[in-house]
Amino acid sequence: QVQLVESGGGLVQAGGSLRLSCAAPGLTFSVYAMDWFRQAPGKEREFVAAISRSGGSTYYADSVKGRFTISRDNAKNTVYLQMNGLKPEDTAVYYCAATYYTDYENIRLSHRMNYWGKGSLVTVSS
Repeated sequence: QVQLVESGGGLVQAGGSLRLSCAAPGLTFSVYAMDWFRQAPGKEREFVAAISRSGGSTYYADSVKGRFTISRDNAKNTVYLQMNGLKPEDTAVYYCAATYYTDYENIRLSHRMNYWGKGSLVTVSS
C-alpha cells in the first residue's frame, strides 16, 4: 500500500526557515515526479513546487520562487521542501504528491496526481 508521509511542519516567525520531508515507502519512487501543494484556510489547494523523476528538473510557483527549494533522494524514497524567508501568507497545510506525468503542463496540476499525503501544517507568525 502506497503511503506518503509528510513531516517537518510547525510554527515559525516571519523570515524563518523550515524543511518539510515526505517519505514514500511502498512507492516505486524513481518513476514518479514529486510535487508539493498547499492549501490555506478558505482557499483552494495550489501548486508550490515539483521535481522530475531524476531530480534534474524543478518547477516553482511564482509566489515561492527564490525562497523555496525542492529536492529528492531516490535512495531514501524521500522528497524535501526547504522553505526560507517564510511569510505569513505561506501559512497553509502542505501536501506532497506523486504523479506519473512528467511534462511541464501536467506535472503542476492537482488532478494529475496519483498519490497524496495527509498534509503538514506550516504556520508563519508576523
